[in-house]
Amino acid sequence: MTTQTVPKPSTTKNLPPLLVEAYGKVDGAVVVGWYKLLFGTRALDERASRYIRRGMGWSYHARCAGHEGIQIALGLHFRANKDFLFPYYRDMGTNYAAGVTPYELFLNGLSRDADPCSGGRHMSNHFGKPSIGIQNVSSCTGNHASHAVGVARALRYYKTDGVALSSQGESSASEGYCFEAYSGAAREQLPVVFVLQNNKYGISVPVEQQSSSPNVADNFRGIRGLRVIDCDGTDIFDSMRAMRDAVEHARSGKGPVMVHAQCIRMGAHSNSDAHDLYRTPDELAEAARLDPVLRLRHHVLAAKLLDEQMLKALEDEIEASLDAEAQKAEDAPKPAPESAMDFADPPMVDIAAAGLSTQLPEGEPVEKLREAITRTLIEEFRANPNTFCWGQDVASKDKGGVFNLTKGMLAEFGPQRVFNGPIAENFIVATANGMTRFRKDIRIVIEAAQFADYVWPAMEQIVETGHDYWRSKGQFSPNITCRLASGGYITGGLYHSQNVEAVMSHLPGVRVVYPAFADDAAGLLRTSIRSEGLTFFLEPKYLYNRPEARAPKAGDKFAIPFGRGRVRRSGTDLSIITYGNTVHHSLRVADRLEAEGHSVEVFDLRSIRPLDVEGICETTRRTGKVLVVHEDHLFQGIGGEVAAVIAEYCFQDLDAPVRRIGAKDIPIGFSPNLEMATLPQESTIEAAARDLLAF
Repeated sequence: MTTQTVPKPSTTKNLPPLLVEAYGKVDGAVVVGWYKLLFGTRALDERASRYIRRGMGWSYHARCAGHEGIQIALGLHFRANKDFLFPYYRDMGTNYAAGVTPYELFLNGLSRDADPCSGGRHMSNHFGKPSIGIQNVSSCTGNHASHAVGVARALRYYKTDGVALSSQGESSASEGYCFEAYSGAAREQLPVVFVLQNNKYGISVPVEQQSSSPNVADNFRGIRGLRVIDCDGTDIFDSMRAMRDAVEHARSGKGPVMVHAQCIRMGAHSNSDAHDLYRTPDELAEAARLDPVLRLRHHVLAAKLLDEQMLKALEDEIEASLDAEAQKAEDAPKPAPESAMDFADPPMVDIAAAGLSTQLPEGEPVEKLREAITRTLIEEFRANPNTFCWGQDVASKDKGGVFNLTKGMLAEFGPQRVFNGPIAENFIVATANGMTRFRKDIRIVIEAAQFADYVWPAMEQIVETGHDYWRSKGQFSPNITCRLASGGYITGGLYHSQNVEAVMSHLPGVRVVYPAFADDAAGLLRTSIRSEGLTFFLEPKYLYNRPEARAPKAGDKFAIPFGRGRVRRSGTDLSIITYGNTVHHSLRVADRLEAEGHSVEVFDLRSIRPLDVEGICETTRRTGKVLVVHEDHLFQGIGGEVAAVIAEYCFQDLDAPVRRIGAKDIPIGFSPNLEMATLPQESTIEAAARDLLAF
């Protein structure tokens, strides 16, 4: 049995009038349609609360009551399969009006397997429907604003009339990456509409403690090229006016728009918040007076669009329909436990099906590691016209990046495909995430930072991008190759000589490769670009021009599978397992030891995540003794993972304990003496190898 969703006021005298003239002439049937959506949204909100009380689902519920005006207006201005909508966790009404059915909303709230957004993998109340363009958005407030900017690049590049719509609460606009999104969209004049739903609270923090202005959009009015439109988010007429004007402006090519909607929060922030601890009874009474649903209900009656009996019948019909949809969702299956590992890793390119080969051509001239990377980038950009590159300094006339690795690409492929990004690492990664949403064959190569050490401002986006494929149940894969100049031995010091592979490889859904030779660089880069998902292509910058890293030119069809190491030198007495710069240190040590009669094998991992477990075990069983060497810090470095693999699968094959060599657990200093004392040197590798050989 249903209960009345919208409370009946004892009087309508205190209800503020709606700005009926704001939108212009509108048919009465359309207004009644708006009311059905507002009332339905409130009814959905109420049912979510009931599920919490019954312990059946919606363990996270952020009520949208008080936001219905702007949310319905936003949802109605989304066009399925033309526009891209990035809602936030309070946007139930937005999703409902945009095309997510009540049944699908219930599936999400109850975390059922058929939820079209994530199949129960994401928090309840995070609605979406990627199949029609309503994106699966994470819990990090505001981080999707730059995703909207990224997909707007594609909307413009591919000459569509689509618009990216990004919605968020006012408090998330305090995040620095939101400013990056707003200013970036304005700089590029992209078709984006940013909607700020200002309910005056960030959980319990009032807006005056979050912003220098209670109208949060005031903080951004100085951005040249960003139009700002204000509206009353509790008033459907004013909200429709604002969204109509915003979408028309963005679609016409005039640039981005920010819609600032003054809303109210009629309830607590979420089901875990006790708002009576920080809000007064008078304030709550004022919020109730501004109730968007009651105000439109009163208008429908006052304008004689429906009488009370007709309106009550309409409401009862909606309530009954929602009850039926809710029951269907309750009966729907939950995710099977064994499905948890599905979509753990985005697909790697099928090398054979793509016409590629793992065999190196013969008789080719040698090239430097740097040359191999540049050549492969150019070849892949020629092979797929939907490949793009941006980052810091990558397209400055003839420079081609700090290390000149993108030299010639701007001239050949033009500024629409190869262009500079601002010094805003989060923005660089986030817009790559966004642009790949437009179509599956888009591939993006980014220099997320000039040196790997500077990538940390992008970590929130890197984490987000890593679990996009799993979180969306395989519906979206951000196809990004992140190139980073990594490592030391260049006397670069802090922020120019560190390693990041251990941190990145800890993140689910992220791949990490680290070539030490030119041919491996070409093969791994091609596989990275052609595969789905996020791959960190880490480049040992010390080796860019070093003669020892040269190798025969690999050709434009050569590819190396992820998770496949390479025996660089065969041996029977000791295995040195390594990667990156220390591969060459280890090879030189092995050569010296061979002169004394010791047979040392050098196994180059090349792929950090995934690891070549089979290759690690094979080299261990051949020699019975293992020294793991890497340039990164020893504590929680990749060497620990290699040692764990050996302990689990090859313990009985060992003739000595596994030994690890890595950088000391201190920052890498600028002075050559300090760097040498910190990073592994041939002398330390050789001493450890001799100890193991003598064991």
